[in-house]
Amino acid sequence: MGFSEVSTLLWRERDALQLLLFKLVEEQLIVSAGQTRWLAQANDEIEAALDQLRGTEVLRAAEVDAIADELGLIAPPTLAELEALAPEPWATLFGEHRHALLQLVAEVEGTTGHNRVLLAAGARAVRQTLLSVTQTVQTYDSHGTAAATPNGPMLMDEQA
Repeated sequence: MGFSEVSTLLWRERDALQLLLFKLVEEQLIVSAGQTRWLAQANDEIEAALDQLRGTEVLRAAEVDAIADELGLIAPPTLAELEALAPEPWATLFGEHRHALLQLVAEVEGTTGHNRVLLAAGARAVRQTLLSVTQTVQTYDSHGTAAATPNGPMLMDEQA
């Protein structure tokens, strides 16, 4: 049976979820600190962590399919079903994996939700700032004379 292989892949999946959670917390800190220049890099790192997680999930699913075939099951078992079907010590180990994975997924979902709220608030602030600069602005022309520039080209801070 491939119980050992499944357990190893579950450990890797837990590590991948931990990394994803870490990257999401990093993103949260970047947004909270207003350091938006790092946001693209944080998003790239989150995507890389998600890719790692997806790869591990595919390997685990293939191994669970093999176990299902060996046990004569029609469909691949869930982790809870695998826990019930596996002999000891695998049953206990799969139960611990299931509990840890559920906890990590809940933390990832919570952090993702919080990040969405922070990013939406930031987007609203940027939108409001951009709307506020559409009024006439006092500038100087090339001769140094004060002139009102209605809705003309403006130099904006890239971080806005």
